[in-house]
Amino acid sequence: MKLTVLGSTGSIGTQALDVARERGWTVGTLAAGRNLERLAAQVGEFRPEVVSVDAAVYAQAREVLGTGRRGARLIADADEAAAQPADVVVNAMSGLIGLSPTRRALEAGRAVALATKEAMVTAAHLMWEAAAVGGGRVVPVDSEHTGVYQCLTGEDMADVAEVILTASGGPFRDGPADLGGVTPAQALKHPSWSMGPKVTIDSATLMNKGLEVMECASLYGLPLSQVGVVVHPQSLVHAAVRFRDGSLKAQFGPTDMRLPIAYAIDAAPSGMQRPGDVRGARRGGEVAGHLGWSLRGEWQFRDPDPARFPCLALAYRAGEAGGLAPVVLNAADEVAVEAFLSGKIGFLDISRLLERVLDDTPPGALTWDSLAEADAWARTRSRELVGAGVRA
Repeated sequence: MKLTVLGSTGSIGTQALDVARERGWTVGTLAAGRNLERLAAQVGEFRPEVVSVDAAVYAQAREVLGTGRRGARLIADADEAAAQPADVVVNAMSGLIGLSPTRRALEAGRAVALATKEAMVTAAHLMWEAAAVGGGRVVPVDSEHTGVYQCLTGEDMADVAEVILTASGGPFRDGPADLGGVTPAQALKHPSWSMGPKVTIDSATLMNKGLEVMECASLYGLPLSQVGVVVHPQSLVHAAVRFRDGSLKAQFGPTDMRLPIAYAIDAAPSGMQRPGDVRGARRGGEVAGHLGWSLRGEWQFRDPDPARFPCLALAYRAGEAGGLAPVVLNAADEVAVEAFLSGKIGFLDISRLLERVLDDTPPGALTWDSLAEADAWARTRSRELVGAGVRA
């Protein structure tokens, strides 16, 4: 197996490389932003043929990485990196910057293990068009979506009544009663998973689950009304599918992202070329000694509290509206989370900001041009609200 890893220095990227190391896979291309210290260690270990960095640090990277001496070609173009020859492209880039490399990989006919949820949240039909043009394939990396993928293997999509995504509930599922005074440090203490700061804050607001609901509908060709959410504090059951005969299939396992990453990479070469085109995969072997994982213990399930976590309902609203609404919501959330982490707004201001920006979503059909325009508008409007202290 030869991999390209985009976003190699982030949380998902580093864990993808953990799997590559364990499986003995070759890494032909690495793409990162500005974390040259971590990237240099990765280049030294995996000896890729191509390395891409942020253009702002290209000159510094030539000195730090010594790519020429190590036989690697240094570029500053994630799109070019995405199109390099590979059996699987792992796209672990966070945010809208991951869309263009995803498009390029699919148009180049690459199999993509996709962790960039924004690709399916904001631009689903554009991504499926790219896959149709180039013959690319998609398998999601998120634990919930690979869980759904595994539950759907061998099943007829016409028999699916409901897909159920689980949520840990985040650090504030049981308290405090008043979330107005919670701090970024408190919100970053996720009870189950080790993730980057953006997705950890989104988990605290349940916006991450809302984005996953939209992503799930886009991946499997389902209406939002057939995608549900249940809070499961133990985070052991990742997803379930309810069929029209009343039976359910669930996927569960340890809270270790290397498991869904490994499955997505195994499955990607025969992955989806259109929504719901699930074919399954032959698994590559044990990951990190989990064969002895115990089923013992108490498993709890409960409904999410819409009053406490209004972001979830906002995501459903944006998904139902379609068009540019998911783009606007995603952009506003990125600005709101950044503002919260930097102390410019409070925790409850996140949902207030999202609602106000969503209310003003511009009309229009989704195209690559309108996507970029709506994203820029939403970021500008969100920063205006941050500057004004949001105010409901």
